[in-house]
Amino acid sequence: MAIVDSSFDAIVGKDLDSIITDWNPAAQRMFGYTAEEAIGQSVLMLIPDGLRSEEIDIIERIKRGEPVTSFDTVRQRKDGTLVFVSLTISPIKDSAGRIVGASKIARDITEKRENERRIRTLLREVNHRVKNQFAVILSVIRETANRTADKDEFIEHVRERITGLSRSHDLLVSSDWSGASLFELVQEHLRPFGHEERVTLSGPLVMLTPNAVQYLGMAIHELGTNAAKYGALTDTTGLISIAWQVVKRGEQGDEFHLVWEETSVPRQTEADMARRGFGNVVLQRIAPQSMSGTSAITREPGHIRWELQAPAATVLVQPATADEYAGSRVP
Repeated sequence: MAIVDSSFDAIVGKDLDSIITDWNPAAQRMFGYTAEEAIGQSVLMLIPDGLRSEEIDIIERIKRGEPVTSFDTVRQRKDGTLVFVSLTISPIKDSAGRIVGASKIARDITEKRENERRIRTLLREVNHRVKNQFAVILSVIRETANRTADKDEFIEHVRERITGLSRSHDLLVSSDWSGASLFELVQEHLRPFGHEERVTLSGPLVMLTPNAVQYLGMAIHELGTNAAKYGALTDTTGLISIAWQVVKRGEQGDEFHLVWEETSVPRQTEADMARRGFGNVVLQRIAPQSMSGTSAITREPGHIRWELQAPAATVLVQPATADEYAGSRVP
């Protein structure tokens, strides 16, 4: 009896008419009825209307001496709420060996069922995200191939860009794909190039949507790569400023603005800077369009400015108002 009383599982005894004869403390915790309220009542009070045929089948099997395989089902608490349970049914015999009732052990598997639901939801989400990533990677390969004549250069560019995508992906995985802060995103993409002391970040603390993390991450990667190869990060005096803000637009909704400003010793002629590669496609078409926004880029020897404008709702996770963002900023 002590084992029954201390069990974490609900243990309920019943006779062959489905009348409750025994009720342990765990049964009270699970179903809400005291022993005084439950004993003498039909066990059907615990079974939702649509599942009462289960009890008829159980009793018939017990009477015939047939085993009842453990199974998962739903039972009803005193307050009317439902609980997922795993049931194990065993016959109760008298001193003569005759079956006189049944013992039912009910284990609450609500948390297990919820975990299984979350796993199924996560798998569907992963499948969706993987397909999106494949589409982005195929776009990277196609556009890079269209603008690269040399095979080794093509392989290098594709590897660099997919590595950049993986950085954004790592941030999303660490947040269960809920998004990432813009500050973290910029830092993550510029860290491989070093010279952090010459990069200035300024703007409110904002969380980006998963979509914005991927595509804005691509843009930051392209700008950083260009700065490391030709611009501000190739000398000791170059500077990069990345500033963003949320601008109030009244009934049109708030707007997100970001500006990348880069100054350096001129290393490229205007003719060199006029050449357009995949990076330009990312900055002027892929990134802004993915966020329903627009962009503008200005290139001059020793100076690059890229500006992005997009609805805050397509860039930020549950965007606050422009006034709220003004109170919290990255220095």
